[in-house]
Amino acid sequence: MLRGWLQTRKSELNASTHSLNSLDEPQNSATHIMSDDLEAAEAGLGQGTSSFHKLGKGMITFLRATLGFEPEIMREASERLAAAEGQASTDHRRAQRNPHAYRSAIYPAGSEYALCHAQSQLMSAVVGVLNESLTESIKGFYKLRKAYITLDGILEAESRYMRGLGGVDHYSLGSRSVDSLRSNRSARSMKGISGGFEGARKDTRTELSSLHPYEKQKSRDHELDLAQGKDHASDDDEFYDADEAIDIPEPATYTGHVELDGVSGKLAELSVNADTQESEAPPSPKMLPIREGMLDHDPDSDVFANPIDVFIHTGANLCFGMLLIMISMIPPAFGKLLFIIGFRGDRDRGLRMLWQASKFHNINGAMAGLILLGYYNTIVGFSDILPDASSSSGDQAVQGYPKERCEALLADMRVRHPKSHLWLLEEARMNAANRRLSAAMDLLNQSSKSPLKQVEALDMFERSLDAMYMHDYTLCADSFIACVSLNNWSHALYYYIAGAAHVEQYRHYKTSSPKAAAIHAKKATELLREAPKHAGKKKFMARQLPFDIFVTRKLSKWEHRAHERNVELIDAVGVSPIEEMIYLWNGYKRMNPSQLDASLTALSWNEDTSHNPSWTRESSDERAILSVLRSVILRNLGKWDKAAEALKKGVLSIDKAELKGSHKDDWTAPAAHYEMGVICWMRRRDTTGVRENDAGKNEREANWIKECESWIEKAAKWEAYELDARIGVKIATAQDTLKKWRDGRGTS
Repeated sequence: MLRGWLQTRKSELNASTHSLNSLDEPQNSATHIMSDDLEAAEAGLGQGTSSFHKLGKGMITFLRATLGFEPEIMREASERLAAAEGQASTDHRRAQRNPHAYRSAIYPAGSEYALCHAQSQLMSAVVGVLNESLTESIKGFYKLRKAYITLDGILEAESRYMRGLGGVDHYSLGSRSVDSLRSNRSARSMKGISGGFEGARKDTRTELSSLHPYEKQKSRDHELDLAQGKDHASDDDEFYDADEAIDIPEPATYTGHVELDGVSGKLAELSVNADTQESEAPPSPKMLPIREGMLDHDPDSDVFANPIDVFIHTGANLCFGMLLIMISMIPPAFGKLLFIIGFRGDRDRGLRMLWQASKFHNINGAMAGLILLGYYNTIVGFSDILPDASSSSGDQAVQGYPKERCEALLADMRVRHPKSHLWLLEEARMNAANRRLSAAMDLLNQSSKSPLKQVEALDMFERSLDAMYMHDYTLCADSFIACVSLNNWSHALYYYIAGAAHVEQYRHYKTSSPKAAAIHAKKATELLREAPKHAGKKKFMARQLPFDIFVTRKLSKWEHRAHERNVELIDAVGVSPIEEMIYLWNGYKRMNPSQLDASLTALSWNEDTSHNPSWTRESSDERAILSVLRSVILRNLGKWDKAAEALKKGVLSIDKAELKGSHKDDWTAPAAHYEMGVICWMRRRDTTGVRENDAGKNEREANWIKECESWIEKAAKWEAYELDARIGVKIATAQDTLKKWRDGRGTS
């Protein structure tokens, strides 16, 4: 008996040690990824065939694919991630059947492989959504849903563990929840997710069968059938889709107006549940529960004594956090695809999970840190109506732009990964986000080239934008032309902005140096006419890129004006296209006062009839562009009255019918309404020259908020217009911020 026990114990130790060794080797190799040394990472990962090795190799090609958008790299990423999914499924089943597999005090047996499978699905979904094929994009959204279910189950295990320790894990019925839209039938099928982690007393295989819905692997042909609308699902299928019969009320938030060609028909065919009409109506999304507690111990806690638990915890928080943020930021124009996924994003919760993962010194922690800095320095930098960062402090600061916390994270990551150019890029972005463009440019110029072409492309694109914001037109044009050879995303946009930079130089030299002006006129004309030739070559979800459409229309408009006025193309260009681009990239938010003044000077050229005699007969939509741009600059200078007056006089007083029609820029009217809302939001705390008691200040703030909401609501309900999705992201963020303001004060 003793011998049998010893042999059993030895087997258990061997199984646990094997799992740990299988994880340790690929994690060490994966650290090369964050040093921009993908070749070393490939070499280390190529030695093994475990789920962890294949996941690492898939992650390498995923990074290359999402940083560079090269079609061949995206195909390779899809293949590698599919292999990682299959291996993880095999290893997971093996771990469930092996009584000597590693047993965690927190997670069920095989959860490390469940995580590998979910991570592979999540990365595969992103690649699919970025794919030009609509079918592949829809399959990607299905993978997001499947990954969500698995990750949610892993986090449920953490929640149960916290309850066992006496931690807080309350269920609430709040609107902050990640609301599922699955039917009652789906909820019954998924019952094991919330109750499947009850320890060793239950059969582990049964629990994980319900917890991880990928246990019965579907063939790739079957998934293709699903994406094409061929329903072969049975009652035990792992897909749990939102029923087509759900009666969804009209949303209170911005939903966009852009239609996806062919999507409606395809979505109508996509149904996994064969008995959809027989199922009961699902519960209202606002009444579905969510866990409020989370395992947020620090890395030195005894809870994380085992590296496998650390891997599962950090990976689940990384992936689920990223997923929640991704879904919360999906352009409203793709709202129908959110219906496929069947749940909503939760930006705040996702950010907290990423911050938790970033505490740990492994590849998951590094990736979480990179995503956080990218989010705060780019996504937050794109919006204007945001929660005050001061509403929370220290480790709890997630809203707005938590400057001190981001700076501390960046400093920590630079120490952890001193060789990586990605952190230099994020430091440059951080400087730009804080109106230190010169410091950002110095960092980009001084750093050596990254061995990764994709990172070099990101550096060059960032340098291009910063040069544009700094009015360094020569560097801006040269840098965007360099992007053409480094990145395959939007060559039409690159040529267009480069041409616009030469337009600005032509106007600068037109009177003082006709010879220099002629040189820039020739370059501008060549580049601008080159831009439409590249439009439509890159698609997103089978649609032309928004800026490609914008560039094509702009050139068509200017060519028409040139013919109509019998002038050269360079003289038919309207209000400063480079300043217009600065606005569309929210560059004014990154400028210091002197740079903002330089933009005002650039705009003044248009109204100066000594330089631009055609201004007296300029169209209403061009005058509206000038008014919007000037208003935003004045607002960033703190001149709110003048900013509002520019909008009222130059845009809001014009019949919107004058701003619509062939070749016209119809985005200015909804943008003006949004900008009026921004001015109100900025003025809510303005107490200049006013002495009031606290009650008076609160009342004044509430009045500004009310007016802000009125403008934002009008912008949200605007009819379809060009750049709807781009401006719509700002509008959606504004609505979310205003709702948080109301919730924080108990008002509605």
